[in-house]
Amino acid sequence: MTDTLAAPDTDNPLAFTAQQRGRASLDFMIHLARGGQPLRSQVSAEQAEMLPDPAVLPDDLDLRDRQLSQTCLASPAYRTSQLLGEYHARMHGLVAREAFEDVRETIDPVIERYQSQGPTTLEPAPEGAVPPAYFEGVNFHRTAGGWEDHAMQGYIHGEIVHRKLVEALYPGGIYKQRRAVAAMAPRDDYTRILDMGASTGHFTQALQEVYPEAEITGVDLSLRVLEHAQRIGNAHGWAWKLYQRPAEDTGFADASFDLVASYILLHEIPADVIRAVFAEAFRVLEPGGDMIMSDVTRYADMDKLSVWRADSGARLGGEPFWRESASLDLAEVAREAGFVDVTAHGIYPHVVQGRKPA
Repeated sequence: MTDTLAAPDTDNPLAFTAQQRGRASLDFMIHLARGGQPLRSQVSAEQAEMLPDPAVLPDDLDLRDRQLSQTCLASPAYRTSQLLGEYHARMHGLVAREAFEDVRETIDPVIERYQSQGPTTLEPAPEGAVPPAYFEGVNFHRTAGGWEDHAMQGYIHGEIVHRKLVEALYPGGIYKQRRAVAAMAPRDDYTRILDMGASTGHFTQALQEVYPEAEITGVDLSLRVLEHAQRIGNAHGWAWKLYQRPAEDTGFADASFDLVASYILLHEIPADVIRAVFAEAFRVLEPGGDMIMSDVTRYADMDKLSVWRADSGARLGGEPFWRESASLDLAEVAREAGFVDVTAHGIYPHVVQGRKPA
């Protein structure tokens, strides 16, 4: 079996290098996902032949799921694909965690250096603060125990799951997408940018690279992922200001920013919170400021069979609010919040832009 893991990233001092056992386990997960692609293609072909006109499917998505799931069980390819998908979804985070523990003694000093030294600051939530109900107890992305379960979950997710597993399956794509979205904002320069849902700092970094003179602030509900964003900022000498706060209630003053942005955050939160996030973005923007939000493919842009596939995949992947988000007309949500010159385009990511009236 060919070793698919890339050589250490010399531009990233926090890059993860696995020992032999961890590298073999990560490679296995990569090959498992790649090897399942022909099987998934066969399943899609069978479904298209079985259902040449998706429009005849029930409008009710739960009824559609029951009907299609029962029908597809007759296919050995479908059953096998579901089994492999379940295994990968359940195990990828655990495999990444084990690979990290193999080299923890080596990587801990590096993590500590960039956690404690550098210009990026991090303000945790006040002691005793209660996370929103939609966040508490949810194992997003099937991560065992959620984002806060492991002290180094931010590093594990950012440097191993994303940079080793996800990037191997989408070579160059996930980071190019972030930079491309950051560059879609209508101005060439901004001075004060808010990243809603900063996570481990991948989109924050894209914003910094596209707008190098900007002062960048990031918020997220997970302290663990923000800790890794802080390491990324410090490793590059960027003076980010990070806060453990909800995007829908940031606590910043009115008109604090000239650009508010997010990358693939909205499918992680319920529909009512999405509306609150757009309202908060409008509030903290200065008059004439810009908003750019991105998210997953809209169900309105897919046929009924494709919607079912996406919805089923979201449940398999541990995305409890995907359906709520993907069913929203985000352009209309932006207009309801007060934005003007609203545009919406793209399949994945689906990008919504707007401006706060001057």
